Amino acid sequence: MSHASVNHKRLWAVLAGAAIMSMALGSRQTFGLFISPLSYDHGLPVTLVAFAIALHNLVWGAAQPLAGAMTDRHGPAPVVAFGAVCYAIGLALTALAPNGALLVLGMGVFIGVGISCTSFGVVLPAVGRSVPPERRSSAMGLVSAGGSLGQVLMLPLVQALRAASGISLALLVLAALVLMVAPLGLVLRSPAIRTPVMPRQEGGLRRVMVQSLRHRGFQLLTLGFFACGFQLAFIATHLPGYLELCHMPTGLAATALALIGLFNMAGSWTCGWLGGRYRPQQVLGWLYLVRSTAIGLFFIAPKSSLSVTLFAAVMGLTWLGTVPLTTALVARLFGPTHMGSLFGVCFLSHQIGSFLGAWLGGWMLELSGSYSLLWMATFVVGIVAALLHFPIDDGQPGRLKAA
Repeated sequence: MSHASVNHKRLWAVLAGAAIMSMALGSRQTFGLFISPLSYDHGLPVTLVAFAIALHNLVWGAAQPLAGAMTDRHGPAPVVAFGAVCYAIGLALTALAPNGALLVLGMGVFIGVGISCTSFGVVLPAVGRSVPPERRSSAMGLVSAGGSLGQVLMLPLVQALRAASGISLALLVLAALVLMVAPLGLVLRSPAIRTPVMPRQEGGLRRVMVQSLRHRGFQLLTLGFFACGFQLAFIATHLPGYLELCHMPTGLAATALALIGLFNMAGSWTCGWLGGRYRPQQVLGWLYLVRSTAIGLFFIAPKSSLSVTLFAAVMGLTWLGTVPLTTALVARLFGPTHMGSLFGVCFLSHQIGSFLGAWLGGWMLELSGSYSLLWMATFVVGIVAALLHFPIDDGQPGRLKAA
């Protein structure tokens, strides 16, 4: 196969990965717009809706190591197809749910399984294995950036459908769109880069998994990733409700979430580019500091359309930049062979944070009528995450010592 043909296939793999993540993550970012309608129109408690959204984060995290392992073993095509079908079923069940049990099953379980097969832990390792190591971080940053296009497009679409025809039609349209990415896993399979087997990978997945869990750098990376999930899930799920409490204009929340997606396109690519030129853990540390500072300033600042817009822009620049950096650092520590499985373990911590961020926001609102404690917690966990990342020692690939 000619060099030009190989590069062409790799380009298509990057584009397919961006399209898959765009639809999966773009649909997910609209869930905050459904909390009030599901509560008021369907008579469901806010805490139950928030729990269903939180549960899909937890199921996503629990299923991610398995989805990553299946991708490492069988390739992305069957995993992506299975995930798209599960995701669509979950959205349809949520649209048609007459009671809380079906809502939890659809939004909590089916969507959780579906998104684990159509997002970071499946798509980024598949792309990462198809490009040379020196381009890996940049390529994954590009895929993450392209994935934000769905957030920019889906939020105004769902807002318009919800206003015109109700939430059921909006959710069914999302289900149909998600099904369209099912065949793209076939395109995601591109010529893999041959890399030498690293000493730490001898003995297969089980040995690498044990070594990674004992490695201090991997432990710090995994703990820090918890903060990312906590921050993003709380903001994506509860920013609409918070702005309502602040008496902000109707539709500003959808605009803010769309702006986060728009600026994330630049932020993810930039973080991927920086991760290819500087130590990823240092970039991650500064990213958490900037993001947490923006959260703290937004919480104490007077609320206006301008302050919301500025907050959304800064959050977008730091939104998903953690993912290509974290994935690149995992590959730097342990090589690309088991990258999907190892990232899945790390991502489980992220999703435990996501579960708590989404669920505690709804619980705290019903308990106190305010989100104040959660905003402060979101600031604090980000500062802690920054402090955890700076001391990570990535050593030299293939010569790492277990802690």
